[in-house]
Amino acid sequence: MMVSFEGVGLRYGTEAEVLRDLDFTLDKRGFYVLTGPSGAGKTSLLKLLYLAQRPTRGRITMFDQEVTDLPREALPPLRRRIGIVYQDFRLIEHLSAFDNVALPLRIAGMSDADLEQPVREMLAWVGLSDRARAKPPTLSGGEQQRVAIARAVIARPELLIADEPTGNVDAEMAQRLVGLFSGLNQLGTTVVLATHDLSLVKQVPGAQLVRLEGGKLSDPTGALRHPPQRREEAGA
Repeated sequence: MMVSFEGVGLRYGTEAEVLRDLDFTLDKRGFYVLTGPSGAGKTSLLKLLYLAQRPTRGRITMFDQEVTDLPREALPPLRRRIGIVYQDFRLIEHLSAFDNVALPLRIAGMSDADLEQPVREMLAWVGLSDRARAKPPTLSGGEQQRVAIARAVIARPELLIADEPTGNVDAEMAQRLVGLFSGLNQLGTTVVLATHDLSLVKQVPGAQLVRLEGGKLSDPTGALRHPPQRREEAGA
């Protein structure tokens, strides 16, 4: 089990809950496609998954550790086990593609000599070896998205979360990006991909569809499992 949500709800301020009664587990090495209408709460759910937001109620367990009430200083080591691909790329414009991809390794303390090879291998993996020194404003949308993917996975995350990663690219590039995610999943990474494009599900063998609507999850393909009952709840 990679992630477990138990009775999780989320609200902002005094507004009504945007997520309600989320109760599921995500398995290691799973590939989950999260869909639903605009405003359904997909981005809020992803924020809970990459530890940018705490739930209003309920319990979240990740990597065999309960994270709901962890102090802020305990979160960075867990976040380093998660890769995030944003819809709007969030690349640093004054840094080259190479330096954007290298950033997580530098933050982790790796020397320039040690990171040179893995960064170049990652740029080759996403097909951008010849654009290593290019800065984001000179890259196409598809190239920027591939740099963002390379940056998200350079540290070999156990969990990869992608928020509408194909929303700003054409159909051909979308297929290529999903192929990259599928390849990473086959190497052992759990993937959660939020998208409106349900055709992407058919491109990934074993991908499982999860739908979020009105703040609640439905499970049309049987992708999710209910978290195991705790001993105290079972009367043990």
